Amino acid sequence: MLRYEGSIWRPPSEARSLILQATVGCSHNACIFCVSYKKKKYRVRGAAGIKSDLDLLPSDYKRRIDRVFLADGNALAMSTNDLIRTLDVLKAELPYLERVGIYGYAKDVREKTVDDLKRINDAGLGIVYLGLETGDDSLLRWCQKGVNSEENIAACKKIRAAGIPLSITIILGLGGLENSKRHAGATVAALNKIDPEYIGALTLMTPSGTRISEMIQNGEFEPMDPWDVLKELKMMVEGFNLTNCVFRTNHASNYLPIKGTLNEDREVILRLLTDIIDSDDSDSLRPAYLRGL
Repeated sequence: MLRYEGSIWRPPSEARSLILQATVGCSHNACIFCVSYKKKKYRVRGAAGIKSDLDLLPSDYKRRIDRVFLADGNALAMSTNDLIRTLDVLKAELPYLERVGIYGYAKDVREKTVDDLKRINDAGLGIVYLGLETGDDSLLRWCQKGVNSEENIAACKKIRAAGIPLSITIILGLGGLENSKRHAGATVAALNKIDPEYIGALTLMTPSGTRISEMIQNGEFEPMDPWDVLKELKMMVEGFNLTNCVFRTNHASNYLPIKGTLNEDREVILRLLTDIIDSDDSDSLRPAYLRGL
């Protein structure tokens, strides 16, 4: 029914959501590990684009929609007024809408005040998914994220100050084995400062067409094996000091699906990781064909 432009990506928790393209592509589009938006030129579709999409849907279908995810890569880059107009269209067209989710990028959050974000929240934005990736500045520069850890932390705190629930993504294995301890320690430190409602860990993927894939072929980067990735994850869980954070490794890229609340379930998660690592049994890990490889 809908006419999407290119491939569409969404967080695992938005599997039941209606996905609408408020923007096309990613306003940054330079990370060396990402291939998602390389063939798209960033532009805003906004309220008019969303209205044209919703006009294609039958009325009875629209009455069944309770969740919407606004794609593409970081639609929070839209101006405050554009985004509010878009959210107003959703409220008008979807009478039983309960939550709207969106991807965010720290540099775009920097351009908005806490008051701007509160207005966006009041207009109906229910959650922001932000890719922190790592807390280590040297790795952020290396992967061409375009922001440093201080900027990431400031953006996340601004979102939280506005009362918008925040889900942060981190990437296991991002620095390779050589930088694993540094990556884990710096990421834990950043997340402890932010204390988000949600953290989602994914494992580094190196699809063809990315700069990191070329680096592997040229011998410039060596991906971590599953067991070292799990050891890195264990280091992070050991260091987290979070108030009430839903923690998930349910992304398809991960070797081991884990869910729990931190710090409440820390010891249970650590025991599971220890048992799996000590077993050295590859059958206990998610097989490659289920990881989208």
